[in-house]
Amino acid sequence: MTISRKAAIVTGSATGVGAATALALAKGGYDVLVNYSKSAAEARETEAACRAAGADALLVQADIADDAGCRAMVAQAVARWGRLDVLVNNAGVTSFGGTGNWDVLDAATFERIFAVNVRGTFQMVRAAVPHLKARGAGGGSIVNVSSIAGALGIGSSVPYIASKGAVNSLTLYLARTLAPEVRVNAVCPGLITTRWFTAGLGEQAYENIKSQYEAGAPLQRACGAEDVAEAVLWLADGASTVTGELLLLDSGMHLGGRPPAIRPTGP
Repeated sequence: MTISRKAAIVTGSATGVGAATALALAKGGYDVLVNYSKSAAEARETEAACRAAGADALLVQADIADDAGCRAMVAQAVARWGRLDVLVNNAGVTSFGGTGNWDVLDAATFERIFAVNVRGTFQMVRAAVPHLKARGAGGGSIVNVSSIAGALGIGSSVPYIASKGAVNSLTLYLARTLAPEVRVNAVCPGLITTRWFTAGLGEQAYENIKSQYEAGAPLQRACGAEDVAEAVLWLADGASTVTGELLLLDSGMHLGGRPPAIRPTGP
């Protein structure tokens, strides 16, 4: 008997959390669309890893700030597999700086961060919803990769913090609006041990912040990409009675830990 695999889209899945999530879904019985905007070589590696895990993988380059790109991405997934069960909105950008010097924040920085993190997330949802609803009550699932930045008001920059607060609000709105056919949740990681932070902050600043974070969090550890992927997989595939949840993956920092001041190396 042939068992039909489910289908998922993971935006920004060339590296880090997105790549780990795509692989977790592939291992969990999903065919996966791997999306990237710039990191083509890494995206091909993620695609190959998903195939090695037994999934059919589709590689699509698109910037989710572009609505046409979002619609085309969803259309390609549905054309390939005839269905869409899960959308993981992982793609995101930030600007490391401006937490202590607001004068360095310009309109272009705000606009780019909101274009990807907020508008891009909504555009992906809008394109995917008809196909997710077709799965029937509770059959479709959206997981937004947000941040404790949006819940606690701490993070790499003012526009990033504001954008993740918007993603959290959008998650709650969508959970109410799309029920009962589609469940909508968000994961809100704290510091993640991926190259995203080291590249933005500099190696020394990252190590300092990581040490501060682990000392201040009750569980005394930062979050790995696989930790986030595990939570995303649970919300996407296993949490049948959960919607509208903002799941904090911060080792308990929200309980009253002392968050580090996130500032990159240099001026």
